[in-house]
Amino acid sequence: MSSPAPPPSNNPSLLEQTVSLMSSAASYMRLPAIASTGIAALLTSLLYFKQKALIYPSHVPADARTKIPRPIYYEFKDFEELIIPTNDGEKLSAFYIRGPRGGRNSNVTVLMFHGNAGNIGHRLPIARMLISSTGCNVFMLEYRGYGLSTGEADESGLNVDAQTALDYLRDRAETRDHKLLVYGQSLGGAVGIRLVAKNQGRGDISGLILENTFLSMRKLIPSIMPPAKYLALLCHQIWPSDSLIPNIKVPILFLSGLQDEIVPPIHMKRLYDLSTAPLKIWRPLPGGDHNSSVLEEGYFESIADFMGRVTGESPSEKRSR
Repeated sequence: MSSPAPPPSNNPSLLEQTVSLMSSAASYMRLPAIASTGIAALLTSLLYFKQKALIYPSHVPADARTKIPRPIYYEFKDFEELIIPTNDGEKLSAFYIRGPRGGRNSNVTVLMFHGNAGNIGHRLPIARMLISSTGCNVFMLEYRGYGLSTGEADESGLNVDAQTALDYLRDRAETRDHKLLVYGQSLGGAVGIRLVAKNQGRGDISGLILENTFLSMRKLIPSIMPPAKYLALLCHQIWPSDSLIPNIKVPILFLSGLQDEIVPPIHMKRLYDLSTAPLKIWRPLPGGDHNSSVLEEGYFESIADFMGRVTGESPSEKRSR
């Protein structure tokens, strides 16, 4: 397998590269709406028969299934590259990256779910900033049909994958007593909401972090495919986050890019309003679009503060500002 050359080590530059790559991929979602305006038959066909290809463009950007940046390229020293089997026969690629051993939040692992394009390697700069700002460990899961993972992506399969990742962390000797935070971007937020709603009773999930996610796929269709708004019921990849989030009783941090051009910010605000979590924090990012929110001032500081509140870290131990 060929791999890209190691990137430069400057943190802001790495994040900017990630944002640029994901922004190019995001434009793919808008193409069907542009190309098919006014053609009802084509819209119906796209929405019903081709919706998996539209919702899960795992081949975008080019070589996303074959060229996977590795942790070593980003100067991580303590990590594992894993292949984890699911109970339905797939094999999932994953990275487990350790923060400083014995440091603050060394007993905290963030379970990271990415958006609908690219692969886990493209999000390594984000993992690096998470570890730098909090000292936590990060577990990065590759969904089926993405990167080096086998299978084909769909809603039920991704839910199996998320459960597989959580079960792996719960069973692994190193992490079975860790406090877990679930972090999801865009589609990953929907994956995280479903996982936390189903698994919060055990008490090891300390919090949920959501960035630029949506109420449901059916409610998102009018934004990404305006001519198809009357055909939304044909969408069988539902991701009903709006009906699940009221049941979540762990703390939630909402990171909302107010310039999001893919998921209208009202989706995040509505999810916040629907939440009945004992602690919910709304963090608007005024200049953030769908992929650039990680570059906004205060993004990682908000995550560090939230982690400190929900894991019991004392204020004196928090990262100085």
